[in-house]
Amino acid sequence: MSSKVAHYLQEHLVGEVIDSSDARRYFSSDNSIFQIAPSLIVYPRNENDIRKTARFTWQLAERGRLIPLTPRGAGTDETGAAIGSGIIIAFTAHMNRILELNTKTKTVTVEPGINYGKLQQVLHTHGAFLPPYPPGLDYSTIGGAIGNNASGEKSFKYGSTRGFIKALRVVLANGEVMETKRLSKRELSKKLGLATFEGEIYRSIDTLIEENHAVVDQFKLNTSLNNAGYGLYQVKQKDGSFDLSPLIAGSQGTLGIVSEASLDIEDYNPASCLLMAEFDSVEKLQQALLALNNVKELPSSVELVDQSALEEIFRLNPNHLKSLISAPLPRFLVFMEFENVKKPPKSAVKLLDTLAKGYDISADPERQINFHKIREAVNVISAHNEGLLRPLPLFDGAVPVDRVRDYLDGLHKLIKNNNLGSALWGHIGEGNLVIKPRLNLGQVGDRQKIFRVLDEYYKLVLSLSGTISATSGDGRLRTPYIERMYSPEAYALLVKVKQIFDPYGTLNPGVKFGTTVEDLKTIIRSDYSLNHIYDHLPRS
Repeated sequence: MSSKVAHYLQEHLVGEVIDSSDARRYFSSDNSIFQIAPSLIVYPRNENDIRKTARFTWQLAERGRLIPLTPRGAGTDETGAAIGSGIIIAFTAHMNRILELNTKTKTVTVEPGINYGKLQQVLHTHGAFLPPYPPGLDYSTIGGAIGNNASGEKSFKYGSTRGFIKALRVVLANGEVMETKRLSKRELSKKLGLATFEGEIYRSIDTLIEENHAVVDQFKLNTSLNNAGYGLYQVKQKDGSFDLSPLIAGSQGTLGIVSEASLDIEDYNPASCLLMAEFDSVEKLQQALLALNNVKELPSSVELVDQSALEEIFRLNPNHLKSLISAPLPRFLVFMEFENVKKPPKSAVKLLDTLAKGYDISADPERQINFHKIREAVNVISAHNEGLLRPLPLFDGAVPVDRVRDYLDGLHKLIKNNNLGSALWGHIGEGNLVIKPRLNLGQVGDRQKIFRVLDEYYKLVLSLSGTISATSGDGRLRTPYIERMYSPEAYALLVKVKQIFDPYGTLNPGVKFGTTVEDLKTIIRSDYSLNHIYDHLPRS
């Protein structure tokens, strides 16, 4: 792309346009294993800047020239969704404000570039919080969380970001702005009558759903988390109400660019009861997980640290947990948090008396620090490298809770058979586990191993009726494998959704569609680092 494009955009935008080599180099990577250099970076100061940029690329696309648009927050995406060869729209410089906070209606309205952690701190001072925060909230943005339909430790009780969206302002591919929210039948009827691109989208999506009810229902998996494809089944409800927000959340900028978000918030009380339980068998662990879903008061979080992770932590930093855990290390440690109580429900204690090898309970904030330190010690693994061997973010699957036993067994076999030297931890209450195998991207053998292991991993997850994308999105990393998730008819609907919103393919092309395994092999970095976030301890 010539500098003429940068000069043209700079003339028409309030925000800055940069095409310097060092800026392009910086934005060529995110937290994934991939690298693609953009042509230029736009720092929008307002929604109108985004509209003008989108309109410009749309007009070029009408004449056969494609310039991709990739929205980007803090660049912490682990799937390669925050990189692209065209224009990066970087939100953190200017569009990072809280626009309105209403504690009476329990809503907050923000711009997409706002830091998630800073927003959470503000909400805390008003006795509120946004529950589906991701592990890396201190160095990520709300826009990124919406794009990935992010979830985290509190999602066992509260669900993912999608469930907290009240309304979105979205810049469409042609530069129009659409506001999405739950519409009544009457309000939907008005949208269907619009003689605009927005009206065309509403008519097409409504027709798509009405003509394919049985296929749309296939997207309802028996997992609490799923970001593979789009949330099509959540758009139209039985009462006829209609909301396009579930499509935008998790779409990773492939359907539109969020310029403003209104979110529901919950009351916040820092007082809680934290429980740490030890299990000596996967059978008892699974029984406990199934029973936890039926206790009167659900825990807000159910997290796991596997024995392999504890062993790895002690190997890397023998003194990190020296005063907190001693040998023999527990096979499974499960952490449960119950909000606004000093004691856990009797039903939860009863099931642990029956199934756990032992457990510890505390409502004392000072003592809870030690519990949290054990759970968060896995961050040592994520941040550690041995020479050119680095832990890589490759997997983000989840399975139904009643298949956790098979999932754990399968993951341990995967790790052992492929000599991955990895450890297990994660949101076990939702059947979601993390493994970050240590590999050297500079070695051809390890680069080849990535795709061999990915293939084995996805076969395992899908054999257990799981999802390949759980807490984050598909990005480029999982795009070649989405077709395996669904029937040909269901996958065809996902393709159609993309075509309806983005007929010229200007919005983050290569994410969710259009990328093959062979394509991925050409964009793998020669090394891997977390340079974007070393000001913070990388969290998992």
